Amino acid sequence: MKISLLKKLSLAFLITVLGSILITNLISNYMVSKKFDTYLIAQRKNEIEKVKKSAIDLYDENYSDSSSCYDSNAKSQLKRYSKSENIFIEVKNIKDKVVFSSSESDSHKDGMMNSNMKSMMHNHMINKYSSNYEYIEKDYPISKGNKKVGTITIGFFSNSYLNEGSLKFKSALNNSFLISAFIALVIGLIIGIIMSKGLTSPLLKITNAANKIRNGNLKARANLKTSTKEVYELRNSINYLAVTLEKQENIRKRMTSDIAHELRTPLTILKTHIEGLLDGIIKPTEENLESFYEEIERLINLVENLRNLSRLDESELNLNKSNFNISKETIKITNSFEALYHKKGFKILKNIDSNIIVFMDKDKFNQIVYNLFSNSYKYLPINGEVNISLKKECNKIILKIKDNGCGIPSKDLPYIFERFYRSDFSRNKKTGGSGIGLTITKKLVEAHNGSIKVESKINKGTIFTIEFPL
Repeated sequence: MKISLLKKLSLAFLITVLGSILITNLISNYMVSKKFDTYLIAQRKNEIEKVKKSAIDLYDENYSDSSSCYDSNAKSQLKRYSKSENIFIEVKNIKDKVVFSSSESDSHKDGMMNSNMKSMMHNHMINKYSSNYEYIEKDYPISKGNKKVGTITIGFFSNSYLNEGSLKFKSALNNSFLISAFIALVIGLIIGIIMSKGLTSPLLKITNAANKIRNGNLKARANLKTSTKEVYELRNSINYLAVTLEKQENIRKRMTSDIAHELRTPLTILKTHIEGLLDGIIKPTEENLESFYEEIERLINLVENLRNLSRLDESELNLNKSNFNISKETIKITNSFEALYHKKGFKILKNIDSNIIVFMDKDKFNQIVYNLFSNSYKYLPINGEVNISLKKECNKIILKIKDNGCGIPSKDLPYIFERFYRSDFSRNKKTGGSGIGLTITKKLVEAHNGSIKVESKINKGTIFTIEFPL
């Protein structure tokens, strides 16, 4: 089952907040409760010490009442301590006779201890505190000077330090933790939903734009504003993809028209000439046969370029590298073009460093230079010239082919290496190519880990610069 990103992010944020709150509450509650209990236990010990000290200070072994060593005020004070501190107090004299008990009733004036009083006191404390806690009694000696005169017994439950006020405080503390956790959970959920929507909303817009592009609407764009870096880059990538696909689609349409035109023109000429030959209107002269040959040659070149481009796309180029003198090879290619250039009145100027040895594919290098020379030849004006230079600089070889031809419009420069792309200038030339030669040239250069760039100005000329690493 597919779950939306909004739900996933909201749920993840909610679980994170809930887990954080739960852990924080447990740790905080445990630490605060432990510290508070430690504080109360310390307070209980101080109070017991205070009661013990008071009982010892108030003890009078020479009191006139033989059954007790405390007067009425002392007894009242000790009973108040017993009640306020929730402890049992019992004092015995040196003869182990009970002279005071906090459970003693005022009606027992005879000083005799009711045998059930201690049990009643225990029951009273058990009713007040949970029976799960241990009842503890401790005996302390009563001394006057250096003489022991009696014993005081103090009894309490192990949780007796939890008086009503402390219990209320702990309950209020726990409730405050629960309320805080609930409020934090609600706030976290709201913030999580807002943040998730803030993230998923632009993604949905980008997705919608991508779906439109997938369905053929190449003009669709992801138009949104975002401050999230990743979403911003994704938006730009989708828009760049749309722009690229749109350009490629336009190039394909243009290519279809160009290829149809390139094929139709020579085929129409051939058909017309052959019909003329069949009808006896045209004679099979050398001039007419030469015209046939030129048209057939155009068709062969076009098909060959298409085949080469297809082979380049099918897989990586298999380079047959070897060591050779690139200086001599460049001069050799240049010399092969001189006769063709001279026939049109063009010049080729050479500035080639001698004896540069490279490890490259010789045939592919020849094709690179051949394509660039052929390209320059098509667009040279009267008295045009091409300057070729080959230099070795540091760890690279720089090949430049500069001409004074008609140039390339600046709007076309970014696209001239794209397949089937031809500027308006080249389209209007009868000798205009198919727009594949420079694409092939760039692929061959990059196969050698090289780079190619172009500079051009209208009616000033064009410079192709190629760099090969040594």
